[in-house]
Amino acid sequence: MSSLFHGIISGKRRRSHDDVAERADRIAAGLHSLGVAPGDSVCMLMRNDIAFIEAAYAAMRLGAYGVPINWHFKPEEINYVLKDSGSRVLIAHADMLHQLREAIPQGVTVLAVPTPPEILANYKIDPDHLGLPDFAIDLESWLKQFARYDGPAVPQPQNMIYTSGTTGHPKGVRRHAPTPEQTANAERMRALIYGLKPNARAILPGPLYHSAPNSFGLRAGRLGGVLALMPRFDPEEFLHLIDSEKIDTIFMVPTMFIRLMKLPEEIRRKYDMSSLRHIIHAAAPCPADVKRAMIDWWGPVIYEFYGSTESGAVTFATSEDALKKPGTVGKIAPGAELRFIGEDGRELPPGQIGEIYSRIAGNPDFTYHNKPEKRTEIDRQGFITSGDVGYIDEDGYVFICDRKRDMVISGGVNIYPAEIEAVLHAVPGVHDCAVFGIPDAEFGEALMAVVEPQAGVTLDVAGIRSRLKTSLADYKVPKHIEIGTNLPREDSGKIFKRRLRDPYWERAGRRI
Repeated sequence: MSSLFHGIISGKRRRSHDDVAERADRIAAGLHSLGVAPGDSVCMLMRNDIAFIEAAYAAMRLGAYGVPINWHFKPEEINYVLKDSGSRVLIAHADMLHQLREAIPQGVTVLAVPTPPEILANYKIDPDHLGLPDFAIDLESWLKQFARYDGPAVPQPQNMIYTSGTTGHPKGVRRHAPTPEQTANAERMRALIYGLKPNARAILPGPLYHSAPNSFGLRAGRLGGVLALMPRFDPEEFLHLIDSEKIDTIFMVPTMFIRLMKLPEEIRRKYDMSSLRHIIHAAAPCPADVKRAMIDWWGPVIYEFYGSTESGAVTFATSEDALKKPGTVGKIAPGAELRFIGEDGRELPPGQIGEIYSRIAGNPDFTYHNKPEKRTEIDRQGFITSGDVGYIDEDGYVFICDRKRDMVISGGVNIYPAEIEAVLHAVPGVHDCAVFGIPDAEFGEALMAVVEPQAGVTLDVAGIRSRLKTSLADYKVPKHIEIGTNLPREDSGKIFKRRLRDPYWERAGRRI
């Protein structure tokens, strides 16, 4: 075991913890020279890469907020985050910058990170896009002029994650810098939920721009063991990494379980999984039969939590819980409180389904950056909701039944139909539309759009999809599009979305 590598791995590249810390401190010195101060924002537009981790640590060292941007975003979406966050600096993979000349606000310094070989091997990238744009500074050349930052220690805030909103614009979840006591509470919770301990050997197969993978990855990278970043999830390569690096701790989403179970049995048996100790998953419902199959394969090392970017983890389930109570997301996590609120605003007893409100007393509070009123909208006596509906049974196990709001979770990614519907309404010939989630065997949910044409107009599905792709990230473009007339409507005249959606879920035998 002592001969194993300790540091961060990405593809064939390996960087020791000392080297990562040294580079992060030099990036911090460079950011400080650009005027970045406590409370400021530094945006990061990168796929999974060692440089992402270093940039995030550098921002934290200055007491600034690292702001990961979803790299699937189109220029107008990236422009919104850059403006809303007030970022002074954008650190981005070089190939992503070629389309952003007009999207970068005045006064933002752009640092280009060379796109690494493992990214080039896993994505189709135009070779013409790898050069340094004339509006950017090469990060590696720039870094040579800086020694390690030696400024005073300051409270280190978590990264500010932008979570999509039903109004169509994402909201930055800006958590206050923690007190020492809150930091200690958070460390205890992460050790329980994420299973991260000193010298943990971890893989991160999910994207660093997401809330939980970001939190997991930044924590795992500082524990002295190994953090293996995957440029994208490949099931067999994932098993190979577990075997070769003696991985013990992983953050996953259920879609990854499903893809692993589709591998031929001889492939699954080829790799040694005995090092695994703590696999935590979240972000989407996991079918009970899939969970059972994974536990049969890997043993009782699979855990689950339920929560949100805003709330943190509020429930926790062991493998034993999953087998005892199929479908549960576990019991209420230590330090968390949950309330289940009925339509009349009253708290409901066990067994009755209501909207879930939660709080963790030891967590630093948050606001939505530039949108404090949105924070007020989800608050009830200090408890907040993400719009999920569920119940707690007599034994204290929590179950999620449905979502009060329209949010769709596909492959662990939150997607808000209102944003897509706004783009659809701008397509010539569209009279009205409804976007919602329907069951999908691999991703849990897939997007469905039902589009009603204007009188006398013939719409083309391929044409609609093409128009959507010019304005939306590809994962927001509905997998299924249907043209319909005489759509069911509520008394108000709005499309009765539930009547369109429910038959798909009734056939699937589930509601979420």
